[in-house]
Amino acid sequence: MNTSTNPYAGYRYPAEIIGHAVWLYFRFTLSFRDIEELLAAGGIVFTYETIRQWCLKFGQQFAKEIRRRQPCPGDTWFLDEVYITINGERHYLWRAAALRRLRPREARSLLL
Repeated sequence: MNTSTNPYAGYRYPAEIIGHAVWLYFRFTLSFRDIEELLAAGGIVFTYETIRQWCLKFGQQFAKEIRRRQPCPGDTWFLDEVYITINGERHYLWRAAALRRLRPREARSLLL
């Protein structure tokens, strides 16, 4: 008896394409038809119904992963600012930087 652990086995498209379509649906507020158009612009053509079926089958796994990666409520943000002179003209540069606290599972994976 041969049991496959790959959930994408038997599908026409590679796992990367299926994963990207499902990720787009759950990460952004896009409709199935919007995702169909986005991927068609990149040369990947399939129907919105295919995306709907993928989202039903693989969506819970992606949604759980996205929720797990959301920032913690206590994250701290800093604003780095600097004025520089280029060719005698002053420019203001800034960036927002997050001081992110790692969850115990993430800290373990960095050590391994």
